[in-house]
Amino acid sequence: MSTVLVVEDSLPQREMISELLQTSGLKVMVASDGLEALESIQGHPPDLVVLDIVMPRMNGYEVCRRLKADPLTQNVPIVMCSSKGEEFDRYWGMKQGADAYIAKPFQPMELVGTVKQLLRG
Repeated sequence: MSTVLVVEDSLPQREMISELLQTSGLKVMVASDGLEALESIQGHPPDLVVLDIVMPRMNGYEVCRRLKADPLTQNVPIVMCSSKGEEFDRYWGMKQGADAYIAKPFQPMELVGTVKQLLRG
């Protein structure tokens, strides 16, 4: 069973995304901000990260850059999932190393389909 780390500061969003992924057969870990995400990944990298952008303590762009710069996590796929839906936001997220970018609000199957596709490689 694949493990997905959901990094989202909004509790309702975090719970909704987690439940959606668990229902589709994935194991889910959660973090409420970027620093907590980096701490939880130490030694136990997930198979994929779903990452919000606007968060306290460390934003998603910085988390993405750090994960992609670390040999332990550089190959872990990252799905940025954010209310920042402008074309530039998508471009900037991909430039930081994200493998996919989904704007909120999203269709549940869009997120699940993207996650499953990236997990298959």
